[in-house]
Amino acid sequence: MCFAADFCFLPEGCVANIISLTTPPDACRLALVSNMFRSAADSDAVWERFLPRDYHEVIDATAACQLLGLPKKQMFLRLSDIPLLIHGGLKSFFLDKWSGKKCFMISARDLGIVWGDTPCYWKWMPLPESRFAEVAELRYVCWLEIRGQIESSLLSAETNYAVYLVFKFTEGGYYGFDCQPAEASVGISGGGSCTKSVYLDYAEVGVPRQLHIVPRCVALFSRTRAQLLARQAPAPTREHASPAPKQRRDGWLEIELGEYFIKGGEVGELEMRLSEVKGGNWKAGLVVQGMEVRPKSLQVN
Repeated sequence: MCFAADFCFLPEGCVANIISLTTPPDACRLALVSNMFRSAADSDAVWERFLPRDYHEVIDATAACQLLGLPKKQMFLRLSDIPLLIHGGLKSFFLDKWSGKKCFMISARDLGIVWGDTPCYWKWMPLPESRFAEVAELRYVCWLEIRGQIESSLLSAETNYAVYLVFKFTEGGYYGFDCQPAEASVGISGGGSCTKSVYLDYAEVGVPRQLHIVPRCVALFSRTRAQLLARQAPAPTREHASPAPKQRRDGWLEIELGEYFIKGGEVGELEMRLSEVKGGNWKAGLVVQGMEVRPKSLQVN
């Protein structure tokens, strides 16, 4: 209480300026100290500092209507709790509630999906649990390749970002994702990127599941014939450990594709890629909501 008593002699504006140099969680805690602290900690002067300086440039006119007239604290809490659709509904924008760093999800429709415009390979449909109007459902391919990009200038400087594929599997089942790893990479265009192997399913190391290895020429036959040949194929086991997808609080799964540190003043596009084109195995049952770009330390809501 001595701490509070000492500060009671300071003007409220001075206290607000001090609180603005802390973090959003600290401001919420300090609001419990006294009525004067609450008034200072809840002020627009404090929460304006926690909001990204260019947030009004990120949010388009349509999205801005949802925030019109809100106090800055309520605006911050709204953006950290409920992603805001921007760019015509092709991306969503939200804030890291611990730091105010900018986060984005790129919708499946805004990604580059090979064969994505071919109905026999990919199906586009609405899904109530998706934040976007459409998701992409993989029906049947052997060549899986998904690419995304976002301007680095949209992201918070001096921040280590990670990129995640946000997905789930169809209730009717899936195959082709267990023993053959996909390649994932994240990096600035023209600057090179690191590639790593990821598995999209939950299979344990050394435990086989039914993996469908079918020559690509099988596409010349009917789909029924292809599935019959797939069932006759041997099921290899996974040989190397790899991080498994994690269950998100929103019910979706996510797998990290890579990370990249955004330096101040860096210009270019952050590019992300997931592909499995070497194994020749047919794949089906994947539902893609999008790719999420957020600070590495942030746990998704």
